Amino acid sequence: MNKTTPFHLAIPVQNLQICRTFYRDILGCSEGRSSQKWVDFNFFGHQLVIHETDIVKPKNAANSVDGKQVPVPHFGVVLEWDIWETLSQKLKNQNIDFIIEPYIRFKGEVGEQATMFFLDPEENALEFKSFKDMSKIFEK
Repeated sequence: MNKTTPFHLAIPVQNLQICRTFYRDILGCSEGRSSQKWVDFNFFGHQLVIHETDIVKPKNAANSVDGKQVPVPHFGVVLEWDIWETLSQKLKNQNIDFIIEPYIRFKGEVGEQATMFFLDPEENALEFKSFKDMSKIFEK
């Protein structure tokens, strides 16, 4: 598989308006189609849909990685390095409460990457990452 195509992800939220504001105004995702119960977003070139539901989700589990507790499940995107840096600074400036503060893993090694984790208003865990060399994303 050589060509990357957009993914589609639909997630449940209990407060559509608060989450709509978060994805649109905090993360800068443009809105697509919507109804009274759901909103499509351009999530960095991918399709993310938030669906209003009354069902309360169970709390996330975590897995230890680099001595940090990585939330499971989580989702996000791999961004270009400069876009990741700009987004991480924007989120810091907006006082986002990070689960894992932005940092660099494997510095100077194959697979050097930047990562950060935070929650949306409904406690859906997001990870945004970048690779110093995008051709090394899947290398061991």
